[in-house]
Amino acid sequence: MVIADVADAAHALKQLDAGDAVHAVRADVAVFADCEAMVDATRRQFGALHVLVNNAAVFATLRPQPFDAIAEAEWDRVMAVNVKGIWNCVRAGVPLMRTQGGGRIINVASAIAHKGTAGLLHYVTSKGAVIALTRALARELGSDGITVNAIAPGLTLSDTVLANPDIAAFQREAVLASRSLKREAVAEDLEGTVVFLASDDSAFMTGQTLVVDGGSVFA
Repeated sequence: MVIADVADAAHALKQLDAGDAVHAVRADVAVFADCEAMVDATRRQFGALHVLVNNAAVFATLRPQPFDAIAEAEWDRVMAVNVKGIWNCVRAGVPLMRTQGGGRIINVASAIAHKGTAGLLHYVTSKGAVIALTRALARELGSDGITVNAIAPGLTLSDTVLANPDIAAFQREAVLASRSLKREAVAEDLEGTVVFLASDDSAFMTGQTLVVDGGSVFA
């Protein structure tokens, strides 16, 4: 699993049983060598790579602004992590999955890509690319027994989102009003879907994006 930040890692660790083994590797997914090292560390520690969850992304540190006010360096960093990062992790992990006869790849997109929300063009664009990337990879990797699916959360009040008022407050009331289930989303709301996509219960499902946003978007 790729952990996006310290807060997400802490949350994941809290869900583990006392006997579960954990091995943390610091990596920049925008750098292919880092991704190779991460996969190699996984192989040496556990002997296999059965599930790859691509959830690293630049989002919680962003500031909503018009498309023509986005700095080029910020645009490039969003694309490097959110899109190229998935490509890098898949390139690094698939050879090991192929030797095992299969595996599960789960990409984290966003429901915002279906809405086309204004003010975060680089982020919205990157998550639209994740959905397209998921479909194309599913076609390429199906013959290897590797499924590729995505989850598209709505605005989720993680610790990192709450730490940035610009993001936490961005269209928050409008998002909540648009939901069929009238409450805020928290990280625990996403766990069941990820577990399903990682399990044999989804073995005949690939190329799909599951929207988990409380019924705001019907994709």
